[in-house]
Amino acid sequence: MRLEYQIILAVGLDFVLGDPRFVPHPVRGIGRLASWLEQRGRMTIKNEMLAGTAVALCTLFFTVSGTALFIWICGILNPALGDLASIIMIYTAIAIKDLVKHSKEVYYALAEHNLELARNKTAMMVGRKTSDLDEGELVRAAVESIAENMVDGVIAPLFYALMLGPLGAIGYRAVNTLDSMFGYKDARYEQFGKFSARLDDVSNFIPARVGGLTVPLVAQLLGFKARKSWQILWRDRRQHDSPNAGWPEAAFAGALGVRLGGTNVYGSRVSVKPYLGDPLEPLNTVHITYANRLMVCAALTFLVSGVVLRLVLTAI
Repeated sequence: MRLEYQIILAVGLDFVLGDPRFVPHPVRGIGRLASWLEQRGRMTIKNEMLAGTAVALCTLFFTVSGTALFIWICGILNPALGDLASIIMIYTAIAIKDLVKHSKEVYYALAEHNLELARNKTAMMVGRKTSDLDEGELVRAAVESIAENMVDGVIAPLFYALMLGPLGAIGYRAVNTLDSMFGYKDARYEQFGKFSARLDDVSNFIPARVGGLTVPLVAQLLGFKARKSWQILWRDRRQHDSPNAGWPEAAFAGALGVRLGGTNVYGSRVSVKPYLGDPLEPLNTVHITYANRLMVCAALTFLVSGVVLRLVLTAI
């Protein structure tokens, strides 16, 4: 089966199934592997940066080689089984339905005026402290998470699947998992996680920009503020402390006519982030729904464009 059809089927599976918690997920396996390697790496290599680099490379190698072996064995048993294995691996790297589901839970809690539940649901999406956030700040957290995770959970894995097949999708997911585990600027991971963080930055460089540029296009289709999205994207994309997250977040802020960024609390650390966008509208629950529409439409636009481009290039 052609890779393009495998990717389309994988996205279809994600829309239907999402991430069933009762089914073993490769990303959770990657996390356990990285934790196991971290313990041994720290004991074996005294230099923290070298240890973190070795752990990241080993995690990436074992993840990709293990996936390749799994698909190869399935293909030897039956070609159709090999295709199914490839589809499943791509499917597990994508997180469209789960992103919509988690943000909708925040929306429903806020719609019911259950602020405590909304704070708990938001805490499942973001790393910041949510226990003191009001409705507007909870909406901001949800919208920022949707915008950033559009790249991490959708555009980037699709990009690498289109480029390198299931091994590219799973390899990217391993890089993203390493960053989420080790990419902290604290005493434990400042040096150990530096390579993982930089690798994630490099891996997301193109997907973040493609994703950010796609948002104004779909904003036009959906009737949002497309022109403002372009303006804010170009004006504020470099304001974020991440080299990549500013692209989708600025584009979303402009399209929705809201202002993102501000003060976040991570444990006992207060982080003041530059503002993205102009506060043309006060943040309210409907912006969560609008952000999800932008994310899903951008994902499908990128998927269709990527598949068509691959079909055209392979036909030449």
